[in-house]
Amino acid sequence: MFPSEFRSSRRLAAGALVLSLAFGALPAASAAATAAATASAPPAAVGPGNLPNGPTAALLQTVTPPNLDARSWLVLDLTSNQILAQHDAHQVEAPASLTKLMTAYLTFKAIKDGTVKRDQMVHESVKAWHTGGSRMFIDPRVPVSVDDLLMGMIVQSGNDAAMTLAQTVAGSEATFVSMMNNQAQQWGLHDTHFMDPTGLPDPGHHSSAHDLAVIATHIIRDFPGDFARYFKVKEFTYNHITQPNRVSLLFTDPSVDGMKTGYTEHAGYCMITTALRKTPTGPRRVLTVVLGTPTEHARVAESAELLNWAYQNFDDVHLLQAGKALVQAPVWKGAASTVALGSLQDVVVSVPRGDASRIQTVIQRNDPLVAPLAAGQRVGTLNVSLAGKLMGSYPLQVLAPVRQAGWFKRMWDALRLAIQ
Repeated sequence: MFPSEFRSSRRLAAGALVLSLAFGALPAASAAATAAATASAPPAAVGPGNLPNGPTAALLQTVTPPNLDARSWLVLDLTSNQILAQHDAHQVEAPASLTKLMTAYLTFKAIKDGTVKRDQMVHESVKAWHTGGSRMFIDPRVPVSVDDLLMGMIVQSGNDAAMTLAQTVAGSEATFVSMMNNQAQQWGLHDTHFMDPTGLPDPGHHSSAHDLAVIATHIIRDFPGDFARYFKVKEFTYNHITQPNRVSLLFTDPSVDGMKTGYTEHAGYCMITTALRKTPTGPRRVLTVVLGTPTEHARVAESAELLNWAYQNFDDVHLLQAGKALVQAPVWKGAASTVALGSLQDVVVSVPRGDASRIQTVIQRNDPLVAPLAAGQRVGTLNVSLAGKLMGSYPLQVLAPVRQAGWFKRMWDALRLAIQ
């Protein structure tokens, strides 16, 4: 907060800095920095994308999306966190075995918190053994490790594995389902309600392409090690039975490294797929969701079409490198006279191919900046536009702290501010 004598003089100053950025002149993030940002940056508060009416509205006007048979679908650039295209992405659908992504997330969280161990041996319950649908074929007489259960659930889509994990993490299926719904509420997934950890048909069990994209994004970013350990595995053998991963693009596209399929008669054929490809500006991750396709072949073909469409029609433009100063701003009542402002995360935007030179950025800064200032403190906004249309707004942050100056400097700056 500003001192009371200056609060009335606080104003939003639109900085004169307007940067017309050509593609070749952009600050290039290293591959390691880009990968780290992709793994750690949280999804936007509203879900994928930066503004509900920003990237999607601006981009879809200039690039024609594919025509698919899926009832609903979405393609998301995870490096820029922008939805590139979608169709009925909030339409409520039966998620089938895509449900197991939330089951996996909560299991990963339990392992991280130490309440469950990866090498912990557990027994399958009678209820888990009687669960129908796809199976890992656990023998209830033989203990099984949590690690194998995760493999069986993610690679083989075993409902018996999902049920056993739920009971291991929470003590009971009912408690685990409550955890699933609480997590969905925390993420603002208004289209989602879970009735079980498997995705077997139930009238009250539903989600959407948008919400499933958020869950998948959280797995990739919050647990990158677990994502790499389980989701790219092409086949898994348990109890002398080998089953292939049903994400068949793992076998045909080397850039694909997960995620999950699902099918019930009501849900149709569903698939979430993600790929990481090298581009001239660094590694770029894209995620696709297709729900309700008519055949197994269609879900594979349409997922591949969305991936290729995203990579062929859009470029990722790196506007800011994490921790690198964008501007030096004056500081009042501080031990330093200026402060470096930028972003603590890489700022990347996706634009139609060839449109990078049409990007404009405008800094809006909350002046005056009065010490003390903490590292990471938001002191303004970086607005990014394409051809005059707002694409996204990003926090302008203090990169290094500025402590308060001594008594004389504070009084002198107070006088200067008063007469401005």
